[in-house]
Amino acid sequence: MDLRPILSTLLRHRTAALLIVFEIALSCAIICNALFLIGNRLQRMERPSGLDEQHLVLIKVTGITADTDAKAVTRGDLDALRTIAGVRSVTTVNQVPFGGSMWNSGIRLSADQDKPTLNTTNYMVGEDGLRTLGLALAAGRDFQAGEYVDSEADEFPSVILTRDLAARLFPDQNAIGKSLYVFSDTPHHVVGVVEHLAKPRDSGPSAEYDMSMLFPGRFSYQDGGLYVLNVADPGQREAILAQARKVLAANGPTRIVVRGSTGTLQSLRDKYYRNDRAMAWLLAAVSIALLVVTALGIVGLASFWVGQRTKQIGIRRALGATRGQVLRYFQTENFLLATAGIVLGMLLAYAINLLLMRHYELPRLPLAYLPVGAVTLWLLGQLSVLGPARRAAAVPPAVATRSV
Repeated sequence: MDLRPILSTLLRHRTAALLIVFEIALSCAIICNALFLIGNRLQRMERPSGLDEQHLVLIKVTGITADTDAKAVTRGDLDALRTIAGVRSVTTVNQVPFGGSMWNSGIRLSADQDKPTLNTTNYMVGEDGLRTLGLALAAGRDFQAGEYVDSEADEFPSVILTRDLAARLFPDQNAIGKSLYVFSDTPHHVVGVVEHLAKPRDSGPSAEYDMSMLFPGRFSYQDGGLYVLNVADPGQREAILAQARKVLAANGPTRIVVRGSTGTLQSLRDKYYRNDRAMAWLLAAVSIALLVVTALGIVGLASFWVGQRTKQIGIRRALGATRGQVLRYFQTENFLLATAGIVLGMLLAYAINLLLMRHYELPRLPLAYLPVGAVTLWLLGQLSVLGPARRAAAVPPAVATRSV
């Protein structure tokens, strides 16, 4: 098809054409970045925590009276919880992923090091901790029975690192057998490496999400830890939680269950990421609304031009133009406008992404999102112009003589 008549017509109606180009460019820029942000949020929410989330129940207890024998009460609680039908194992832990607080410590690689190599989170787990939490060992071994000490101690003989943390501390080396210093000048020896263990709070650079360490520390209920139950059947989690409340109540009146911090780990994850889900839905709604507005703009302009060119279309039909040729004329015209808008929109998309990178912790917009936005707007343009173009193609040749 000869493009000169199309370009000549667009130049005569440059104001309307530029408005459509700018509208498509703005839509392309916003949609590309919106899709990127939605994908980024979904990827963030779906990252593995390293824990057996489907089978874990968390119980937070706190003391209501002074208790000089909290450790004994805690041991009694754990023994009682193990007797519940459907419970595979029980342990204590000072924190879990998707929680409200985070215990951090500096890591030194030598006793005389002034500043820590890095700061990261530390988990204190009681006996049977790795099996209960469902952590997968990538190298080394679990803690041994003689390595567990009370949580207030600072001379933990051993430590287990996540794979990411081990690689950060000991690049290109085997971390097993290495020593590090956290709480004192007494070294902690690395005895194991787990695949994943997310930080309690998903904040900061994404590269630090999986940098955690575990110590063999027993927590009493007065120390601020949690009881963690690994259940055999995920469908029985709520029933087991109700039974656990009764078991703890029967074991003494010195503490109560904290309702807001008690439940399944899966529910804790859902609650933690609810703002991210809301943002993803909001961006999706904005993108859809923007596409609808853009489509209406294309339909309105095409309909206006069809009305303005009724006589011209009739003359072309009288001179032998087929309906298909008229239809292709308007589709080609729209394709040129959309292409100009998309090229401008891609540049604008990168400008918006650079602005977001400067003010927020976001990575660079991947190139893959640009063709997705381009194809979406090309298809939208062709579908939007189809109705007015079909009406134009239906104009009879006799209109040319009646309009004289």
